[in-house]
Amino acid sequence: MKFKAFVAVLALTLFASAAQARDDVLTLPLQELLDSADAKSVLLDVPIYFAGQSHPEVERSKEVTTSRKTNAFNKSDEEACRWVMLSALKVLQDAAQKQGYDAVVNIRSNYKHNEFASDSEYQCGAGTFIAGAALKADLAHFADK
Repeated sequence: MKFKAFVAVLALTLFASAAQARDDVLTLPLQELLDSADAKSVLLDVPIYFAGQSHPEVERSKEVTTSRKTNAFNKSDEEACRWVMLSALKVLQDAAQKQGYDAVVNIRSNYKHNEFASDSEYQCGAGTFIAGAALKADLAHFADK
C-alpha cells in the first residue's frame, strides 16, 4: 500500500510541475545570430531579409510559415533559441530554393501566433525542455532576375 501511495504522490508532483512548465518569450539580437559560426555552417546560400530590411523589388511572392522545436535540456535559453531559429530559417531557405524563388523576405517571428516584426531582433520561446521558433515570411522572386 505504501508503494501505491508513493507512486500517486510522485505522479501528482510530476503533473503539477508540468502544469507550471516555463514558457518564456525571449527577444534576441538578430545580427549576433546571423554573424555566428553556427549560422555560417547551417544556413543555405539563399538571401534572407527580415521585416523592414531593404531588398530588391519583388516581382512575385508567396507567404509561408514554419514552426520548429528543439531540445533545450542542458542548454542556455540563448543557445537553444539560436539553434531553433537557425533551423527555422534554413527551412524557409530550403523552401525558396526548392520552389525556384530568389530569396526569403519580410521574415517575422510568430511565436504562439503573436507576430513580431523587427529588422534587428527575433523572438523565441524557451521552456524547461523545449525551445521553439515560429516564422512567417514571403518567398520572393525579384523583378531584376
